[in-house]
Amino acid sequence: MRQKILLHSCCGPCSTVCIERLKDDYDVTVFYYNPNIYPREEYEKRKAEQKKVCEFFNIPVIDGDYDEESWLTYIKGMETEKEGGARCEKCFYYRLYKTALVAKENNFDLFGTTLTVSPHKSTPIINKVGKEIEKEVKIPYLEESFKKKDGYLRSINLSKELSLYRQNYCGCRFSIRG
Repeated sequence: MRQKILLHSCCGPCSTVCIERLKDDYDVTVFYYNPNIYPREEYEKRKAEQKKVCEFFNIPVIDGDYDEESWLTYIKGMETEKEGGARCEKCFYYRLYKTALVAKENNFDLFGTTLTVSPHKSTPIINKVGKEIEKEVKIPYLEESFKKKDGYLRSINLSKELSLYRQNYCGCRFSIRG
């Protein structure tokens, strides 16, 4: 029997290659949980693209709640941190912790994330956070680097094939490029 993985996804384009690589070995369910995304319209646009990807791969998607206010409270005091710094690590923790809880509550065997496909994100930091949460929540974390074997390039090509919207900033109000 194949293991069931709850895969946190930041967006449809990043999830493409991750799902493609996991679907033959796992029963994949995507968890779209990104209360950090700003503005709400951007969140909805990315959610629609995530649903499109999941339909293409014929896998389920769970829509996490959008609550930017709670996220802003959580990262308070880190608003001026540089992109890729301490605020981002805290944001990874926020989203992956929720993913682990949902995975455990719904009898998944493990959880993971698409965040490691991006060349703009630190795979060692993301995986460190995932392993910390594994210990806290007591559910295995899939330690992975989806950027390996040209993962990011493959995600770009799959996004083109599926005519996906690709954003030009990570997601939070502090990552928007001026």
